[in-house]
Amino acid sequence: MTPPSDERRAQPGGLNRPGSYAIEELLAVSIARLIRDPAAPPARHIAVGAASPIPAAACWLVAKQGAPVRLSLLHKRHGNPFTEGTRELFDLTGQGRIDLFFLGGGEIDGQANLNLIGMGEWPGTQVRFPGSFGSAFMYMMTGRTILFREEHSPRVLVERVAHVSAPGVSAPGIFRRGHAQALVTGRCVFGFHPESARFSLASVHPGETVASIRAATGFDFDAADDVPETIAPSAEELALLRGAVCDEMLETYPEFCARVFNRKSAA
Repeated sequence: MTPPSDERRAQPGGLNRPGSYAIEELLAVSIARLIRDPAAPPARHIAVGAASPIPAAACWLVAKQGAPVRLSLLHKRHGNPFTEGTRELFDLTGQGRIDLFFLGGGEIDGQANLNLIGMGEWPGTQVRFPGSFGSAFMYMMTGRTILFREEHSPRVLVERVAHVSAPGVSAPGIFRRGHAQALVTGRCVFGFHPESARFSLASVHPGETVASIRAATGFDFDAADDVPETIAPSAEELALLRGAVCDEMLETYPEFCARVFNRKSAA
């Protein structure tokens, strides 16, 4: 199934019309609200991995809203707190000092298992994904994880991943600090329930329905009789994203800022 059209992925009228927003802004705000969820464990120290502009925007939004969070962005060109690369990130995580991390996958299944290896018989050489790196360690040792994948299609959200890079749940007796809190896609927001190892549909983005989500999803999930629409960004949230948040992101994510916020760094 093809992704939603541009007209459905953003409010009509373009970014210069009152009340309009880009799909990336909706996703960033949705993730920011999950970060601040009072029912979730506190997020005092958040780490954002490489090439993650939408989660990074969400984290900066939370910080600019006044939340007492420490952000560690691995792709930040200047001021990166990790002088020895990801080794320090893994050390902090192992010590329980990273509260929230973001992960995605070439495939994600209904038990929140991630495949970052590839497709086909082991070792997955038919189609190669970026590689697992430290995803399993981060998934199990971080207090909570927000899964993010903008593409929402049956080829990505599958009944069972071809290879498990990072498990969504673990057998009894295996130590892990946390699980997935949610999965945010370009079509909806799922909540994850580790006790049942199942997703539930939390909200659908504008233009989507429960039926369209089921048609675009390869795994089964739970859904209430009345699933709400994802809450649109407020004027205050959009002003922060396009202003103070973009100021922080321009150097690290110049193409994203130019495409989403229509802003370019000074020459």
